[in-house]
Amino acid sequence: MRVLIVHQNFPGQFRHVAQAWAQNPGWQVVGIGRDTAPGLPALEQQGRLKLLRYKPHRSVGSQQHPYLRKMEDAVLHGQAVARLMLQLKQQGFTPDVILAHPGWGETLYAKDVFPGARLVHFCEWFYRSEGADIGFDPEFPTTFDDHARIRTWNALHLLNLEHCDAAISPTHWQKAQHPEAYQSKITVAHEGIDTENLGPDPNAQIKLPSGQVLKAGDPVITYVARNLEPYRGFHQFMRALPAIQKEHKTVHTVIVGGDEVSYGRKPDPDKDGAKNWREKMLQEVGSQLDPARTHFLGKVPYSAYKRVLQVSAAHVYLTYPFVLSWSMLEAMATGCLVIGSDTAPVREVLEDGVNGRLVNALDPDHVARRVSDALASSHESAAPLRHHAARTAHSGYSTSTGLSAFAQICLGERPPLKVRHVA
Repeated sequence: MRVLIVHQNFPGQFRHVAQAWAQNPGWQVVGIGRDTAPGLPALEQQGRLKLLRYKPHRSVGSQQHPYLRKMEDAVLHGQAVARLMLQLKQQGFTPDVILAHPGWGETLYAKDVFPGARLVHFCEWFYRSEGADIGFDPEFPTTFDDHARIRTWNALHLLNLEHCDAAISPTHWQKAQHPEAYQSKITVAHEGIDTENLGPDPNAQIKLPSGQVLKAGDPVITYVARNLEPYRGFHQFMRALPAIQKEHKTVHTVIVGGDEVSYGRKPDPDKDGAKNWREKMLQEVGSQLDPARTHFLGKVPYSAYKRVLQVSAAHVYLTYPFVLSWSMLEAMATGCLVIGSDTAPVREVLEDGVNGRLVNALDPDHVARRVSDALASSHESAAPLRHHAARTAHSGYSTSTGLSAFAQICLGERPPLKVRHVA
């Protein structure tokens, strides 16, 4: 079996699949990623996986129409990847299957190079000008120009849907955003999280930069996002904190995430007087917070991130109606008491009063009340919610479940695949 896996940030969501398939005897697995992609160094060094890296030969033209900037960027990515595919073909490698995240345009010309390969796309998102993330937060109103730009952006995604033989969406919510005409191509299959290595630890502890140690069982609120930004409710979380700290005099808040922007926009330095959302929100509510109990850790190694979840008494996950984060599922798998936004992607996994609590993500007072209630509840009374959260994540979102589903969709079979972790 010859497999080509394409992801701008290789391996991205395909980490477990790439690890498993690369270790199958007789299989040939090749990856394609940007020059900045992390790759899978151990498998590459062992010769089990070959990774080719690309870089678009130029950036988007400065005079390009704003609506078309994403499309030109996609064409540049597609050209760069097509060149690598042509090299592979000249070297005698023709894949049976191409598994790809097409969001940056890498597979625009894949079928022109390998017309006989089964092309499977990871359909993570399709833009909507209403009913999803755009216009959800009244603090950031949209304009006609926004709607026109979004409609044009979808040209790439429509091409991707037309080209692929099959597609995967990780949740029913994400699948539902795609046009009905193409939904028969899309199977819902989450790629899976590493549930085998996630779970509660009553002895877990973290040491803060100040030297203070927080332990499992302490009153600790946790918040995690790749980057601290409104799309993941960071602004409303920060607005809820003063009331929580006022009511709970010993609570500590641990915040994990960077200062860049993954989705949406940065604050306007001229208008907002801040270069990132952390600075912006500290300007707004920082004087009402106890700095000795408010801890920004930035981006941390995965091992430290796991310990943060394990010491959590209440984990807050607020998101627009958008792509569901791994972090919420990982928090549930750890046995956290998750307080999640009452939005469609969260409701698909989190049921209020059964395996967590739902909250109005746009109402910081409601967030504060929910978190305060969680902190006031005893560990014993919260145990059923924590237990059911872990059971939900481990039963429905495990790596083995994801591998089985991806094998069925990509290969049309269910081989006995099991992740063998590589150091």
